[in-house]
Amino acid sequence: MGRTDLKLFSGTAHPQLAQDIADVLCVPLGQSRLERFPDSEVAFQIDENIRGTDVFVIQPTCRPVDSNIMELCVMIDAFRRSSASRITAVLPYYGYARQDRKDKPRVPISAKLVANLLSAAGASRILTMDLHKAQIQGFFDIPVDHLFAAPVIVDYLARQEYGNLTIVSPDAGGAERARAYAKRLGGELAIIDKRRSTATGAAEVMHVIGDVEDRTCVITDDIIDTAGTMQRAAQALKDNGAHRVIGCSVHAVLSGPALERVDSAPLEQLIVTDTIPLDGDAARASQIRVLSVARLLGQAIRSIHEETSVSSLFV
Repeated sequence: MGRTDLKLFSGTAHPQLAQDIADVLCVPLGQSRLERFPDSEVAFQIDENIRGTDVFVIQPTCRPVDSNIMELCVMIDAFRRSSASRITAVLPYYGYARQDRKDKPRVPISAKLVANLLSAAGASRILTMDLHKAQIQGFFDIPVDHLFAAPVIVDYLARQEYGNLTIVSPDAGGAERARAYAKRLGGELAIIDKRRSTATGAAEVMHVIGDVEDRTCVITDDIIDTAGTMQRAAQALKDNGAHRVIGCSVHAVLSGPALERVDSAPLEQLIVTDTIPLDGDAARASQIRVLSVARLLGQAIRSIHEETSVSSLFV
């Protein structure tokens, strides 16, 4: 492939996804050791020659976020000092993406800070997926390839042959994503409008805009964190006569009471991707269906390495 050897390396955040990508590309994972000193400092060593190679390091910056970001920076620094020709940081999930603006006085823009850290460590390029806001690409002064999991999710939904399908955005901000799904699946579009019901803003009233009665409704979102929005949206759809409600999210953060809320919500199924590894109860939950993005990321890595267009990966 390409003019130099392609080398894939994995951090500790998601070794299974890294191995799946390596299998797609038919290349072995690079030989390295990533450990912790007794005081928790990161210890990393590359166990093969990478001089002049095209390095891709796969590390979603999911929980524990700070630890995984530091691991990634240390690895990138090692690759840079070992004379890799190019270092691409592959972040299926970009942590701190929701802190992308100053929405209150005297707060940081942490998404920009993380971008600066990766660039300073020595990353030549970023490959990521479904950023919370596409404008985050502008925080980097290095090239960013921003993929979407839509091809994987749309293909899965299309094979289910849902009747009377309505794609639902859980808020006004996600309407563009829901519209794209609806267009490709031949479904209708609905949007949930959230309003505070009291002067204190303690409760929310969910107004459903669109036809959902007796229809199969698929709620689309980019991140499911504590699942509060998904739970309330599913209940609002049921209250408005939806026949079936299915949740769909790219990044399964699933923190705090998320699993309890998913279990108590009137959701037939929750569809997520493996940009973040599921563990514990989440991995065992029969209600959660995990779709793999390994092939999509593998195709993007191949295109970047061979310096061909990645536009064919978008829908």
